[in-house]
Amino acid sequence: MGGGNVVIGQHPLDTFTDGELAAWCRECCDGYRPNRNSLTLWVGALRHIDDVGPPVTVRQVFYGLESAGLVEKSEAGYRRVQRVLLMLRRQGAMPYDFVADNTRWMRKPTTWQGLDAYLEEGARGYRRALWAQQPAYVEIWCEKDALAGIIAEVTRPWDVPLMVSRGFASESYLYEASEALKAQRKPCFVYYLGDYDKKGVEISQTIERRLRKMGATFRFERVAIQPEQIQEWRLPTRPPNATDARHGWKGRCVDLDALPANLLRELVEACILRHLDRDAHNATLRAEELERQTLKQVREMVLVQKSGAAGAAEAATAS
Repeated sequence: MGGGNVVIGQHPLDTFTDGELAAWCRECCDGYRPNRNSLTLWVGALRHIDDVGPPVTVRQVFYGLESAGLVEKSEAGYRRVQRVLLMLRRQGAMPYDFVADNTRWMRKPTTWQGLDAYLEEGARGYRRALWAQQPAYVEIWCEKDALAGIIAEVTRPWDVPLMVSRGFASESYLYEASEALKAQRKPCFVYYLGDYDKKGVEISQTIERRLRKMGATFRFERVAIQPEQIQEWRLPTRPPNATDARHGWKGRCVDLDALPANLLRELVEACILRHLDRDAHNATLRAEELERQTLKQVREMVLVQKSGAAGAAEAATAS
């Protein structure tokens, strides 16, 4: 793996020795004194995140530390990693946004303090539909909600839908997904990422089958986890549960979380870039910038009008 994804002060983390990194962690602590074993895990966690790049999930760090021999493969080991990441953030040794948690969220309407604030935000966040002029339509599907924040680091900038099934998707969710695919007037490609176990394989097969039965036409590919990836990337495995074993599952199992975050992002981006027409993409970006400038000009007009109205009101009050 790489490194060079995390900076401490002005220096890349991978230029620190383990001893220097442990000393820095101690300096961050305010009233808390981690023991030697804890510091070893702190350093290991920071090294793993530096290798794969943030954000990561707790389970991904757990698999990284387990593969390095720093924690045991058990619920107790997982809880140790949870505490390590909690303390690293609470003590200021690691930013909070290094760890993704997409399982908890808030519903709230988007509001602004005024029209000028709305236009300022609109100009800053305006994006043209990147795939409107592309020759294909692409969707990324993921079995696990917890990994959505990591995958979205790729799908969001490329304006690609990220569909999270959370296990076996509901009929309503699949119906809406099939309608979106049917609305396209171009070839559609669906890329799926999920666990390599009996249930995980069945989930991907069920999603493909149900979407087709609902009338959607598309090419489906299970991108991960695949058997050859387990050996190639030396992914940590687990035994099948008793139910899967009784129903004929052979061999070990691998959770999608076992795939390091950098490899997960690279897989997703490679799927997207297969279908990107660069000339059409560049034309879209040029049009987007011109339209963003137009929004900025409209905001300036609103500010001028607002200033004039305020001046008129002040003059009327004075008179």
